[in-house]
Amino acid sequence: MSAFGNILGIRVTLLLGREAVVLPAPLEAMEAIEEIEVRQAMKKDSGFKITLLAGREGPLGAFGPPFVNDPRFQRGARVVVVVWNGVVPTPIFDGVVTKTQYIPGEGSNEGKYLMLGRDLTFVMDREEKRAQHPAQDETVIMNAMALKYATYGVIPVIMPPPVIDPPIPVDRTPQQTCTDLGYAKKMARRHGYKVFIDPGPAPGISQLYFGPVPRPGLPQKPISVNLGPMSDAYDVTVNHDGETLTAARAKVHDRSTGQVVSLEIPTSTNTPMSALSEALTQMGNIKTKEIVTSGLNTAQVLARLMAEVNEPAERVLEVTGTIDNTRYNAVLKPYYAVDIRGLGMIYNGTYTVAEVRHVLKPGAYTQSFALQRDGLYPILPAVAPEVSPI
Repeated sequence: MSAFGNILGIRVTLLLGREAVVLPAPLEAMEAIEEIEVRQAMKKDSGFKITLLAGREGPLGAFGPPFVNDPRFQRGARVVVVVWNGVVPTPIFDGVVTKTQYIPGEGSNEGKYLMLGRDLTFVMDREEKRAQHPAQDETVIMNAMALKYATYGVIPVIMPPPVIDPPIPVDRTPQQTCTDLGYAKKMARRHGYKVFIDPGPAPGISQLYFGPVPRPGLPQKPISVNLGPMSDAYDVTVNHDGETLTAARAKVHDRSTGQVVSLEIPTSTNTPMSALSEALTQMGNIKTKEIVTSGLNTAQVLARLMAEVNEPAERVLEVTGTIDNTRYNAVLKPYYAVDIRGLGMIYNGTYTVAEVRHVLKPGAYTQSFALQRDGLYPILPAVAPEVSPI
């Protein structure tokens, strides 16, 4: 697999290349890895940092440190990080090198070569363009957009919005005046959706997801806290903050019917993840926003009101902590749901994974996480049974 070795039962593979072709990193590179850091987050750009030890020994040392002149380690190179739990490969990152740093060694300290980059959304964010999408709703536009990046192994996973308003050419034509990523995020915000690149299911393949969170999928391994030998997380903190909750209303002069319609969304329309949703218990005691509706029809305004209310309601309760992978032995993925236990009945239950930070070193692997949901108490009285890794 790799010379990075067995990290307490977990192995790592690093794939390098350009666009469609990624191959295992050379042996000398795997042996030089000091640290791999990967950060995936809903609110920030996902990125990575790979630190390689880079001395100048040997007959070629006069030409500079290793890796510097190798195109696989320079800006624009594609990097895929794969974690193996047993015989199962899990890609945790697929991205592009955007910056490199060389730190010369001093005295007994060896030099270092750093590769920093972003996930494949960086490729979608490189070119601003003007384009029209006649007679195409968000679903059609996103599927067509994904095809442009097929050389990077990107496949579309597009969920239809809850409110669909197909554009009629004689009425309106969607106009794009920004990058593909910017336009995709703009369409997602209208419906309270998220758009992101999800590495996998196999190395070299990624999914462009457009839809609600948590993303539907197989349950992740539960996180256990304060349960003695069963515990696999530490430094856990719970934050409860309902100040961001909001209701939204608007008056719209529907250009299709000519009528003035009053609309209001008093509470979140998302499927609740808790038994005691903060948005429901505090309804009537939260601030109300007035939404500007110029040029929009009723369906478009309704979608925007739902998005304005739903997004802050998702993060009333936040849990942060660090996973010890010597016990957890699985990869935690952002945007999906995960169960946590050991926090007491009020905080146990299902959350959306908002952020994961992987740090891999020879002999150590930790995952720092941030979880969020809409209120207190779990919907189910017990956490789902744990599925043993292969």
